[in-house]
Amino acid sequence: MKKKIIPLLLASSALIVACDQQAATNNSTASSTSAVATPSVKKEDAVAVVNGTYISKSSLATLAEEIAGRSHGQKFPKAQLLEELIQRELLVQDAKQKKLDQSPEIAERISMATRSLLSQAALQNYLKSNAVTDEEMKAEYDKEVTKSSGMEYKARHILVKEEAEAKKLIAELTKGAKFEELAKKHSTGPSGPQGGDLGWFVEGQMVEEFSKAVVALADSKFTTEPVKTQFGWHVILREEAREQTPPPFEAIKEQLRPALQQQKVQQMLEVLRKQAKVEILVSLEEPKAEAPKAEEPAVVAPVSIEDKAVEAVEKQAKEMDAAEAADVGEKTETPKAEVPVEKASEEKTAETK
Repeated sequence: MKKKIIPLLLASSALIVACDQQAATNNSTASSTSAVATPSVKKEDAVAVVNGTYISKSSLATLAEEIAGRSHGQKFPKAQLLEELIQRELLVQDAKQKKLDQSPEIAERISMATRSLLSQAALQNYLKSNAVTDEEMKAEYDKEVTKSSGMEYKARHILVKEEAEAKKLIAELTKGAKFEELAKKHSTGPSGPQGGDLGWFVEGQMVEEFSKAVVALADSKFTTEPVKTQFGWHVILREEAREQTPPPFEAIKEQLRPALQQQKVQQMLEVLRKQAKVEILVSLEEPKAEAPKAEEPAVVAPVSIEDKAVEAVEKQAKEMDAAEAADVGEKTETPKAEVPVEKASEEKTAETK
């Protein structure tokens, strides 16, 4: 099997060239460029030795975890991961032999890598000793449930282009015509074939005029005047209304944890900031942006050098994966197709938003 450098190393190199301030966004970058003393590794704890330097088993496990995270769960053979670590060690030794780690530029990047890792370690340590409790998550759950409490409605509607047509339909309903049949025959909206059924929704999901009309109706009643929205003229039937039923706490409590962790981190940083003596030595005034030239379109979302580097690396990685698959008959798992959005949701969005 051909050896190849795993994209993680390539990405690290590209990012270093692209942007000094992002020279250390992961542990592997720091370990491969840093001149900081590393823990000694015993032979029994090593997976390989390169020119007298042991590569630890923990390094191999960490790399496997990082690669899996970056490649969305794709696994690489153990031999390939080990070869990656060997290649990194060879590059580190070559850099040290040429005394690249002693240059001011590299020393600054190593310092930033160390600071980045230490700041992450500080946050992890704080969250470990100040873990979010079930009581805190329950309090947050109760607050959100109270905030979102209210009614939800089930309704049908008939959408037409002209007010006069809507009034004729209301007259037919008054004489006893079935709403569902009229919707199937006359409604121009996507829900027409389903008798205008919109299912259950809350007030905020609909455009204002439509929502107000639904809320004002009683159950099993239809509007006696056409309702105008940006989509046309509506005749609306409110079928039912009920109190919203929130999901059970146990079903969503883990979704609340990240926000509560962020709150704790923010509180920690605020305390540290108040206790620290900080002096800003540069001007914080942003330079005025020049107006774009007439012949040039205004830039909406500029792409950073780092983003371009990552794109190039990802493209190269895909090409390398394809090449290796051809060489060794490697099989890759076909991504599952995304589940389409439910039809009812599409109708609500198209007709009322």
